[in-house]
Amino acid sequence: MRKTMTSMLAGIAMTLASGTAAYSQELTIFWAEWDPANYLQELVNLYEAETGVKVTVETTPWSDFQTKAFTEFNAKGSAYDMVVGDSQWIGAASEAGHYVDLTDFFNKHNLKEVMAPATVKYYAEYPSNSGKYWSIPAEGDAVGWSYRKDWFEDPKEKEAFKAKYGYDLDVPKDFKALRDIAEFFHRPDEKRYGVAIYTDNSYDALVMGVENAIFSFGGELGDYATYKVDGVINSEQNVKALEAYKELYSFTPPGWAKSFFIEDNQAITENLAAMSMNYFAFFPALINEASNPNAKVTGFFANPPGPNGDQFAALGGQGISVISYSQNQEEAMKFLEWFIKDETQKKWAELGGYTASAKVLESPEFQNATPYNKAFYETMFKVKDFWATPEYAELLIQMNQRVYPYITGNQGTAKEVLDSLAADWNATFKKYNRAK
Repeated sequence: MRKTMTSMLAGIAMTLASGTAAYSQELTIFWAEWDPANYLQELVNLYEAETGVKVTVETTPWSDFQTKAFTEFNAKGSAYDMVVGDSQWIGAASEAGHYVDLTDFFNKHNLKEVMAPATVKYYAEYPSNSGKYWSIPAEGDAVGWSYRKDWFEDPKEKEAFKAKYGYDLDVPKDFKALRDIAEFFHRPDEKRYGVAIYTDNSYDALVMGVENAIFSFGGELGDYATYKVDGVINSEQNVKALEAYKELYSFTPPGWAKSFFIEDNQAITENLAAMSMNYFAFFPALINEASNPNAKVTGFFANPPGPNGDQFAALGGQGISVISYSQNQEEAMKFLEWFIKDETQKKWAELGGYTASAKVLESPEFQNATPYNKAFYETMFKVKDFWATPEYAELLIQMNQRVYPYITGNQGTAKEVLDSLAADWNATFKKYNRAK
């Protein structure tokens, strides 16, 4: 562990004060700059109070988080002891030796059951189905939906909807209802629109939005164990899912071809859309009357099932990993033992963090704590993620390049787009000798 002059002086002070303690110790966790990092700092302050080990959550803007992290990793630097890294990083970080293997820790503490199983699969395990673990699910997150309860509950709207579609206007029970409701409320003449979805192709926004449709239509992006994509990414289910997502785009507000989490929250706060897709991490702003004048009439629901009843959502969030070049690995492992405790996870949720602890998620106390926690609980047992292989960024760019012109520019057909994407990904996996 790292001993700074500050900690040594503090330790001396403690020794003088109590006559028993030696000196404080320090750990540094690296994360992106956002509210959950602030919540984590509040949480780890409790660890310092219990153990005397000071833990600092050091942050950087999201825009340079990955670059800064991997620059430090590649230099084998010891500036950070742990990182709360994106789920897609696991392949690149573990294959390059940047992360400590946590498999024994996982098995010792039975984390495959302690944490929601779907979060373990995508935040922690690499390669897929290998039983090797590199992170502890830390900030659970996924894509969910907010909606305008006052629009949905208006008696005149309910009557008109039932007359048109033959069933009651309510929280959508499947993707067909999501589509119908989006169409129903899409009224450009009134400057009121049906739905806000992710369309930004700069990073993973559009892909995650499309994943919500693909996974719930029963599709997959590929076989993560064998790297097979032919007949998977361009399956019949995925063609229908992509067509459905494109149709939803036709019910979005004008100029919605480059939208992500900020715009999708604005769709609710500025009376633009009846429903809006977003990460659960950004929903706290929607129940705050200071940031959302419609806070009292904003409701939430999980990503609905597709035509055959499959119900999944695109994974967001991050796991926490111990960095191989840390000089404080032993202390970091002690911290992780504290972090996974039920009482710590409960406190993490109370502070605003999104726990992945199955026990906490399943508790009525958690599910009733906010208007969106129940939808979050329902989602975190049904999440799926993008490829976590080291070349995930290349795969992401290729999917954006194929899907974006179709969704926002009406170029080609869904089948043509996905056949081309399958060819792209096959070539990439061949280049890296992944395909078996």
